[in-house]
Amino acid sequence: MKYKIVTEASVDMSPEFIKENDITVLPIEVNFNGDLYPEGLPNDQFYEKLKQGIIPKTSQPNQFKFETALTPYANKEDWFVFTIVISSNLAGTISQAKNAVESLSMKNVYICDSQVTTFAEGALITEFVKWLKANPNCTPEEATQKLEDLKSRVKLVAIIGDLKYLKQGGRLSTVKFIAASVLGIRPIINLDGGKVTTAGTFRGEYANKFLLECASKRNKDYPLYFGHSANIGLLEKFINKYSAELGTTFDEANIFDIGCVVGTHVGPNCYGFAYFE
Repeated sequence: MKYKIVTEASVDMSPEFIKENDITVLPIEVNFNGDLYPEGLPNDQFYEKLKQGIIPKTSQPNQFKFETALTPYANKEDWFVFTIVISSNLAGTISQAKNAVESLSMKNVYICDSQVTTFAEGALITEFVKWLKANPNCTPEEATQKLEDLKSRVKLVAIIGDLKYLKQGGRLSTVKFIAASVLGIRPIINLDGGKVTTAGTFRGEYANKFLLECASKRNKDYPLYFGHSANIGLLEKFINKYSAELGTTFDEANIFDIGCVVGTHVGPNCYGFAYFE
């Protein structure tokens, strides 16, 4: 049995890994106040425009895009497709995938609500593909079980570096924004039950200490997967300072760039990691 992965651009992961493993990533349209980018934008261009003060909107892949990606594999006896999408609590992408599968009357497919996004979704797909490679004779049922097991244990924690993007997006009141900015408070977000929640608010170095507490809970059979939004220097400083606790050096770490879907809300200067419990 041959396996195919189809996902969408809310995922952030290694471009080299995507190419090497022939993973299909459906693009997400970005709209900067009427300027449309149907294939999205490279991260450097995206954050440069974001810093100009325009809050973009993103559009999930539609049914047609999923149908186009799935059609070559539909009901082929020697193929099985895993379609892995952003948490259904964050976007309605999964319904577009389901509609495409129904339209194609496709049986050889499993649609996975990842319950995460960005580099946590990237970590999930990366580890799943690694498992598929290590188990070439597995059945679709066994592979599905492994995917669901990985999904149940992947977690994400990240520090928000600049609160103004949460404020501009309507996710933070003006009063809280001013108070947090004056006090130097940095919120930490996580993905819990498929939703973005606030794990806590911390001043200064205490935010990093909280991340380290999360890292200590990881299953060391899996690496940490780091993510940052347009500030690799912040992440490099964090990893180098706490390399012993994190179990990696900066040069050896798995590092993904946070793209436009999540970058719209967190802005630049966000960093954190995904891990498996």
